Amino acid sequence: MNAGIRPVRTQAELGLVDVYTTSRQGLPGGSDISAVRAAAFNHFVLSGLPHPRVEAWKYTDLRRLMRDAKPLAAPPDAEAKARAHDAGGLFAALGFRRLVVLNGSFVPQLSDLDGLETGLLVRSMADALALDEPLLSQGLGPMVPADDPALALNTALAGDGVVITVSPNVTIERPVHLVFINTGAAPAAMVTRSLVVVGGGARATFVETHEGRDQSDYQVNTVLQLVVGDEAQVDHIKITREGSAAIHVATLLANIGARAKFNELGFTSGGAVVRNQQFVLLAGEGTEANLRGLSLLADRQHVDTTLAVDHAAAGSQSREVFKAVVDDEARAVFQGKIRVRPKAQKTDAKMMTRALLLSDSAEADGKPELEIFADDVQCGHGATTGSLDDQLKFYLMARGIPQKEAEALLIQAFAAEVVEAIEHDGLREALMEAMVAWLGQRG
Repeated sequence: MNAGIRPVRTQAELGLVDVYTTSRQGLPGGSDISAVRAAAFNHFVLSGLPHPRVEAWKYTDLRRLMRDAKPLAAPPDAEAKARAHDAGGLFAALGFRRLVVLNGSFVPQLSDLDGLETGLLVRSMADALALDEPLLSQGLGPMVPADDPALALNTALAGDGVVITVSPNVTIERPVHLVFINTGAAPAAMVTRSLVVVGGGARATFVETHEGRDQSDYQVNTVLQLVVGDEAQVDHIKITREGSAAIHVATLLANIGARAKFNELGFTSGGAVVRNQQFVLLAGEGTEANLRGLSLLADRQHVDTTLAVDHAAAGSQSREVFKAVVDDEARAVFQGKIRVRPKAQKTDAKMMTRALLLSDSAEADGKPELEIFADDVQCGHGATTGSLDDQLKFYLMARGIPQKEAEALLIQAFAAEVVEAIEHDGLREALMEAMVAWLGQRG
């Protein structure tokens, strides 16, 4: 954007100003939190909604895609809670500890809070904000370098979410399932913020799912801040299955300590417009990060995965593998940047993105980048886009397999690499079934 030129504000931007003005007095938090919110909203006002002239948002024009601003969702009533009783059912049989955030509010009555393991603490973000704790007032700002309008908007408007802490050297055997669901029929916005702090030497698995009603006009802006201590291991799996008309913007801020291991996987099949952005700081020496993602897109879906991995210390390793299967008139975007700071010698980092286009109208944009300031590293990246292999499809059809089944087998073989990396057997099988179900819905 040229200096001194301020674009005309869109209806959505004007609406967001109204939402903040009318809501700020009711948002949780004391004077410190309010000051952070005000500063964040001023940042948003100056930048506006992201658009293609902002390099990080080159392929996702939120000024165009977001036509208006919805009012913040009201706290869920008894009817909404009843509708959410079976939320997160994809993993219901796996016995995960379920924590439900319904229409933007944490609902203890729907959550499994009995018998928390020693060393595991769960709180409502709204309750924590009301205490004006320094950790939260500091944490509401960017924990890792992330100058982003959507993040600023979340900081200004976030009302609830969950705060989870795992004590050092504690292993949480039972995965924690964060269920974010919208059951409302009226247009609304859910702005949630969650914080997970895992102590040094601890180990835990967190599953995050987002779902809502098809054709329901709603917007989601959600942020997860994740602090992983030295020598800890954290697995985080995020599944986005929003309603067919939803706009979903999610930000992961991860700060990973020394000699820790961080496994991240994103699975996206729902939502009209989805932006999953991840800012991962490998802050300590000898850290290992495995970041993977799979998007299954159809109709006119637009899904943007933007990733920034920052190697800040020596001897760390990262692997990034992101795949997209794109049908009809859908569009998949991947932007990934590996940054290696001057002190991060002996860094080993590799990034790969692959897209499979199933129709002539499908589109995929890939932009992997390296930004290296150290001289003793091994770094690489790659990107491919293509269609189904006609020879392989002919091979299968020649053996009596119908065309659609042959295509499904080839698509499944392409996508399975991402899901098969999940260590938890039940979780891996559930996502495999979700992938097969998506394939079954193809016309």
